[in-house]
Parts: sequence; C-alpha cells; structure tokens
Amino acid sequence: MPHPTIPGFTHRRVSVDEGVELHAAVGGTGSPVVLLHGFPQTHLMWRHVAADLAADHTVICPDLRGYGASDKPDEAGPDTYSKRTMARDVVTLARRLGHERFALAGHDRGALVAFRAGLDHPAAVSHLACLDVLPTLDMWEALHGTSAAVGFHLYLMAQPPGLPERMIEASADAFFGHFLDVWAKDPGAVPADVRAAYLAACRDAVPSIVADYRASAGVDVEHDRADRAAGNRLGMPVAVLQQDWGAALGYEAAALWGAWAADLRHTTVDCGHFMAEEAPGDVAAALRDLVKR
Repeated sequence: MPHPTIPGFTHRRVSVDEGVELHAAVGGTGSPVVLLHGFPQTHLMWRHVAADLAADHTVICPDLRGYGASDKPDEAGPDTYSKRTMARDVVTLARRLGHERFALAGHDRGALVAFRAGLDHPAAVSHLACLDVLPTLDMWEALHGTSAAVGFHLYLMAQPPGLPERMIEASADAFFGHFLDVWAKDPGAVPADVRAAYLAACRDAVPSIVADYRASAGVDVEHDRADRAAGNRLGMPVAVLQQDWGAALGYEAAALWGAWAADLRHTTVDCGHFMAEEAPGDVAAALRDLVKR
C-alpha cells in the first residue's frame, strides 16, 4: 500500500537540536502557519486542512519529536520530551525555514506543544489555536473518580520506564488502534491507508511516545504550575475548538482556557476527537478567522 502524502507538499528534514531533525511537509505561499499533529497520528492528520490553507498561506506540518519520520532521541531525562523542549523544536524549525513569526495550531499532543510555545515564545507565535485538549495542568485537575477511566492511557504512560513500553509494544496495533476507533465519531474520516500509516508510525515509536506522555505527568505540570503562579498568560489571539468533554467530566472548558488567554474564542464542534479529519472545513475556517484577528 503506497504511503499517503499531502498533495502538492514537499518534504524536508530540518535540524532543530543537537542530534535531532524534524521531518516536515511544506506547501503553499503566503503568511506562515505551522500545524502540529496529535496522538496517535502524524502530520498526515492535517492533509485536508493543510491543502485548504495552502491556497494563501505557507503551511508547515512537522512530525513532532518522537513521532512519525522525525528523530526519536532516547529519553535521557524529563526534559528530552518536555513540551518546553518540543516547543523549542517547532520555533527553531520555523526559523530555519525562514519564519521568525508564525501562526501556530495544534491538536491533542500538538496542542500542548503549541500552548507551551505560546507561553515561552510569544514573540514568535502571532496566533494560537488548540484543538480538543486542555492545558496539561488543567487536564490532570479535571480527571477524577470513575470518569477518569477515559484517560487510562495517561496513567499507564505516566509510569516509570519499562512496564508501559513493554505492555504497549506487546500489542501496539491494538493499543493505538483502540483510540482511532473509540475517539472517532466518523470512522470513515481515517481511511485504511492513513490508518495503516498511523499504526506503523506508532509501532516504531513506542518508547518516545511513552516518554512524551510521561513528561506530561511530571515536568510539563511543573512548568504549567510555575506559569500559573507567576500569572503568565497567552498574549496573542487564541482559538480553542473542542468537543463537549466538560459535560462528561464536569468542568467548564471555556472558563479554564479563559484563565490562560485574554483574547479567547472558544468553540464547541459537533464531531469526534479527530476534528481536522472529521470536520476539516470547520477547522480550516476557524484558522482563517483566527489569523485575521
């Protein structure tokens, strides 16, 4: 089965850190927009949105550190896969492609990286969009009781190195495929060739994916907590698109995001978790509206 690509996009490998290169699909012309994928996906999740935005933007779709065709350094410590490190990767990638300032959108894990980039690199991020996620600190605080079972993978991958990697590697396709199945409202939004590409990419990246999640149960929480204590907020226009997770888990998403962003537009979208694939027109329209603010 041929590997799917984003039509009209070229592929680059760019050095962003010592011994770390990111793979990125790049297309279009105009003001730059960087799109960061979620779990258990690669840059391919943006294929529809990226093709739409490329009509009047330079669109950069990297595989995050540890995912897809990007490098997967060994977890040397908590900082290797902290969102702070991964955000620095993204800012360096954009700069080395010629963009000192850019709009940034992320989904799921990529949204956590984008959030951290917005806090750490406000001069580089002109506009910020986060899809179907809460900031890391708020996410952990929202999970409680039996309703937290929906996030069982967060707790599994938070464990010390060894056990979670062995358990997931023993049945990688079933593990990652589970999320593709249960998080999608429209199963047809992820066709067979794309699903196969996602599963192959995840199968080859279990240690780094677990390290990414492990960081979110440790150092990422510390970074968010320090910013909250210091009163640091996102200064750029922010768009948040989410399912109505709050109704199920007992929180008010717009209020939680409002504590971090002064200029916020929060929208609930009627689709599954994979909204860039299930409702690409809505997502592209929201990003176009964002960059006009």
